[in-house]
Amino acid sequence: MDKTGEVKNIEAPALKRGWTTGACATAAAKSALNALLGKGFADPVAITLPGGQTPGFALAYEKAEKNFAEAGIIKDAGDDPDVTHGAMIIARISPGKKGSGIVFFAGEGVGTVTKAGLPIAPDEPAINPVPRQMIAKEMEKICSIEGCASDFNVTISVPGGEEIAKKTWNPRLGIIGGISILGTSGIVIPYSCSAWIHSIQSGIDVARAEGISHIVGVTGRNSEIGAQEFFDLPQQAYIDMGDFVGGMLKYLRRHPVKRISIAGGFAKISKLANGAMDLHSARSQVDIDWLCQMLDQSGADEKTITQALKANSANEILQISQRAKSISGKINLAAIIANKGAQNARKILQRDEIGVDIIIVDRDKKIIANSNGAN
Repeated sequence: MDKTGEVKNIEAPALKRGWTTGACATAAAKSALNALLGKGFADPVAITLPGGQTPGFALAYEKAEKNFAEAGIIKDAGDDPDVTHGAMIIARISPGKKGSGIVFFAGEGVGTVTKAGLPIAPDEPAINPVPRQMIAKEMEKICSIEGCASDFNVTISVPGGEEIAKKTWNPRLGIIGGISILGTSGIVIPYSCSAWIHSIQSGIDVARAEGISHIVGVTGRNSEIGAQEFFDLPQQAYIDMGDFVGGMLKYLRRHPVKRISIAGGFAKISKLANGAMDLHSARSQVDIDWLCQMLDQSGADEKTITQALKANSANEILQISQRAKSISGKINLAAIIANKGAQNARKILQRDEIGVDIIIVDRDKKIIANSNGAN
């Protein structure tokens, strides 16, 4: 309110974005390789993210010896309440065996995968696929310029990472010894319920204004890519709903379109199928027992149910189901979950005239289930 008593609209400051552990590890690895090849540490060091952005990172630590070089970057998560904000991400680069290519190792504070169902195989360092691809791409560029083979060992360390990991889901997921090196875009988008839901509503408003009658709510980048390959729709039809499926559907209840499709991974859609409207891990959990009930109802044998009850994640249960058979044949647990998810979405939407369907997208961005029956 100003001196005249008139209420003024004050816009909240934009939330600052940050960088993933994967982006920081990539920048550190690039700088360390430069030093190992006698070119000195790049500081600041620029990298290319999957979306084409080229941020620069300042080094916080560097060390060079005859047979290795290390560089460290402090992770800045922006305004996101990320437990890894302020952590030092260190990459050590050392020569590898001839013909080995780039080999990844977990150093201090970086976890090791011990169970199935994750994008990284058991016994591998918990450095996810996209960060591995980013690191390899930057290193291979340098090797191409320098005319050398890209046979190097890459060890990622995070001092204090084992303590940080206790605040994450890593111990429950069977990732021991530290945190995971994550990120699909390289960018941390600040988590804000109100801001995100507002962006969902704005996206729906724009789509409706452009006459788009079929929109697709996606939980993330992989599901968006899978949906884009599945549907022939303009870019404005895709709504980044994140975990807020309930917020999106409630808005559509008041601002309807002819059809809403929801695209997400198996774990998140299983939460919706079990009645959750917020799919974030802090506010809803995958119910292993419930998923096993779904397996039981599909005709899975006792051995399969026993294996599933011991599973560590929704995706591990999915893998178990894909190997199993019932009396009537192959078990399609993903299709069961897609159908139940669509049923719950209709209950939330409360608009019978709106078509609702769900597609489940795997980590390779492929459609593995469609509630409309195409899979």
